[in-house]
Amino acid sequence: MASAAARRKSRYDHPRGTYGNLAYAQPAARPQERGGSEVLRPQPKVRPRERALTRPKVRVREAGQISVFAVVGFLAVGVFAVLLMLSTVQLTMVSDEVVSLRSELSDLQSEEAKLMAQYELAFDPSTIEEKVTADGSMVKPAAGQIYTLDLSEADSVVHYDQESTGTGFLATVQGMIDSALSYFR
Repeated sequence: MASAAARRKSRYDHPRGTYGNLAYAQPAARPQERGGSEVLRPQPKVRPRERALTRPKVRVREAGQISVFAVVGFLAVGVFAVLLMLSTVQLTMVSDEVVSLRSELSDLQSEEAKLMAQYELAFDPSTIEEKVTADGSMVKPAAGQIYTLDLSEADSVVHYDQESTGTGFLATVQGMIDSALSYFR
C-alpha cells in the first residue's frame, strides 16, 4: 500500500501542461530543487516490448507421389460427369421427338377420321346403286333370275381324287407316321 500511495504522490508532483484553462497553470520558471543545475524533464513512458508470436516448429510431411487410386477416382468422376451430360442431351432429344410424334399422331388421327368418312360414303349401298343405275349398265334382276338355296340338310364332303392306301391296321400306322413326318417338315 505504501508503494501505491508513493506512486500517486509522485505522479502528481510533476508539472503538467494546461489545456484550455490557465487558472491551474504552473509558473513558467520553476525553482530548482535540491540546489543543482539539473533540470528535470519528463521521461517518456516506456512500453514493455511485446513478444513476437512464435509458432511451434512442426514437422512437415514431404510431398509424396500422387496416388494411382486418386487419379483413377478423379478420372472416373470426370467420365461419369460427361456421361451424365450426354444422357441429359439424349433425354432432351428423345422428349423433343416424343412431342413431335404426338403432334404427328394427332394430325394422322384427324386425317383418319376424314378418310373413314369418305370410305363410308364410297361404300354406301344407296350411293353405289345410284352411280351404277345412272349409267344404265346395272339393271335390277327379274323374278326368273333369283334362285334360293336350301341349306337345311347336313353337310358332307366326298373326295374323288384320293388314293386309297389300304384299310386296317397297317393303313392306320402309316397315316400316323405320315402325319408325324409332316409335322417335322
